[in-house]
Amino acid sequence: MSATLHGTTVLCARYGGQVAVGGDGQITHGATILKANARKIRTIGGGIAIAGFAGATADALALFERLESKLEQYPKQIKRAAVEMAKDWRTDRYLRKLEAMMTVADKEVDLLLSGNGDVVESEDGLLGIGSGGAFALAAARALRSETDLDAPSLVRKAIEIAAGICVYTNREILIETL
Repeated sequence: MSATLHGTTVLCARYGGQVAVGGDGQITHGATILKANARKIRTIGGGIAIAGFAGATADALALFERLESKLEQYPKQIKRAAVEMAKDWRTDRYLRKLEAMMTVADKEVDLLLSGNGDVVESEDGLLGIGSGGAFALAAARALRSETDLDAPSLVRKAIEIAAGICVYTNREILIETL
């Protein structure tokens, strides 16, 4: 994994009939903070899904566009669109060089996508990516078993915990909910 993948925290939580995807706002270049309030989460597919990214910003934007076009081809079929995008990502010469990971979720499924061709559905309704992703994921699992937070509150609290551990994560958190 290159250094560009070590600069964010994105967490997806499916809990209590809701799905929430949140991300911190920090963009770094090495040890320098370039921006503190970046938007790494967005709704896609006309609002039917939420996607978040970790990695090189330009690469992630290209992947958002690609996933949007796959959703146009396969309306309301997020899993099919993700699989088709992952195939392209793995086999296309240009896309293969992109350094990013994504989470994407709709009301039915939450997925992690990578340039290795991975399309992984969560076991427990929680997915974390980026440098602070594992910290946020662990915090979310603990919080979910010990509290009655709703999905957006769970995401916010877990990313705040990750921000206290991961120097590449800040507390400028954006959350989208379905």
